[in-house]
Amino acid sequence: MSERFAKKWEAQKEGEPFAKALHDTIQPPPPLKTALDLACRKLDLQINKLDQANERFTQKDKTLFAKLVQAYTNHDSAHANIYATELAEIRKMSKLIMNARLALDQVALRIRTVSELGDVVAALGPCVGVLRSVSTGLGGVLPEAENELGDIGNMLSGLMFEAGSSSGMSLNFDTVNEDASKILAEAAVVAEQRVSSNFPDLPPGMPSGKTSNTAHT
Repeated sequence: MSERFAKKWEAQKEGEPFAKALHDTIQPPPPLKTALDLACRKLDLQINKLDQANERFTQKDKTLFAKLVQAYTNHDSAHANIYATELAEIRKMSKLIMNARLALDQVALRIRTVSELGDVVAALGPCVGVLRSVSTGLGGVLPEAENELGDIGNMLSGLMFEAGSSSGMSLNFDTVNEDASKILAEAAVVAEQRVSSNFPDLPPGMPSGKTSNTAHT
């Protein structure tokens, strides 16, 4: 690790304009490591909220499934179809939340493994892309999470460009977009597997909702 980055990592670099130095003395910006730690704590909080939301959907799924089975047993097709449609929507949202949660896990892991200045630029680029994609996908389900993840993404963008400016490194946007897509694709595959294993299959002949699945991946 270069001496220049060591200073930037643990404290603000010297030689800044007097006006900025005066402002920083009054309200000093957090060192890079501290800022990344803060971003991780914010991510952990959002991951916990997603876990809580997923638990709520899981419980609602169990209730709806029991009603569906009862209606199906009673040959009450009208109510069975209503419950099946609601159940399909619940499962789409559960899949979306699980997808988001897994993607955020990968973002947090990448941030925690940053150690060199170059790694900051290379690691945060895909993280920002993932956060923007996940926050947009959650907008219709958890608007509060959308806002919080947007703020975290903006924080990481600032840190990324600050680190790039300090090191003179620039982003390869093709690589960044490719890495972000890989993270989202891997999360989508695992989310599909977990939702399929966690929820019982619908009775045969009931609508599955798969053809209208618009969950963001």
